[in-house]
Amino acid sequence: MPDQLFYNTGIFTYIWILTNRKPVERKGKIQVVNAVSFFEKMSRSLGNKRNEISDRQINEITGIYGDFIEGKFCRIFENEDFGYNRITVERPLRLNFQTSKERLTLLENEKAFQNLSKPKKKGKAGLQQKEEGEKLQQEILAMFKSMDGSVFYKNRDQFEGDLNERCKKYGLLLPAPIQKAVLKALSEQDETADICADKKGNPEPDTSLRDNENVPLKEDIGEYFNREVLPHMPDAWIDESKTVKGYEINITKYFYEYKPLRNLEEIRTDILELELQTQGLMNEVVEI
Repeated sequence: MPDQLFYNTGIFTYIWILTNRKPVERKGKIQVVNAVSFFEKMSRSLGNKRNEISDRQINEITGIYGDFIEGKFCRIFENEDFGYNRITVERPLRLNFQTSKERLTLLENEKAFQNLSKPKKKGKAGLQQKEEGEKLQQEILAMFKSMDGSVFYKNRDQFEGDLNERCKKYGLLLPAPIQKAVLKALSEQDETADICADKKGNPEPDTSLRDNENVPLKEDIGEYFNREVLPHMPDAWIDESKTVKGYEINITKYFYEYKPLRNLEEIRTDILELELQTQGLMNEVVEI
């Protein structure tokens, strides 16, 4: 429906007609009527209400709806035309690792690492806990500084293997939160690195590269994925557990009318005309 029909809002209005008693020819169908141009300007506005629909236009709109025939103002679709499967496209996690000075600084700023020196107890017990935590922090940093900070690991398993050997040598047992903080601080995304896999050997998804695609219900998901996704991202896959079904009716899309752009000569003529008008106004100001 047209906009500016109500005094307290200027937005477009949508009227939905829903029924479970459709005649045979309408079953499984959705009729969309575009009546945005069916209005007349009011002689006097009431707030945001500047347009109104005349009785003649009401008859025209109801006639379009009742005829149930496609035309300039009416489109007819099947229910599935508006449906889609939203698929989640994953890409593998690829990381490199390095014990450089810059990345060790990131480790020091990790909350789990800082919590080592924050006591959970009070009094002497808390003070002792703080001292032990600070000592462990220094030992962890010393261990990493003993490694060659210029070396880039492009395989996570290899880095974790060397890390475990280094921990054994220094007699350190890193708590799980610290291990997680270490892997986070000392790594960065690297498309040339090996894929990080889970314990079952499956590639881990990189959440920062996760994307969604809407696949029309009438189209096979596999065919769409092979045509639209794989040519651009050969290492991608679909997480089928996240696939959901949805519907969307985009009125503007179905009634869009292309309006060709003005040619350069017309634009040039208008600019020159405006320049002449501006020059005339300036001359009048100077004369005054």
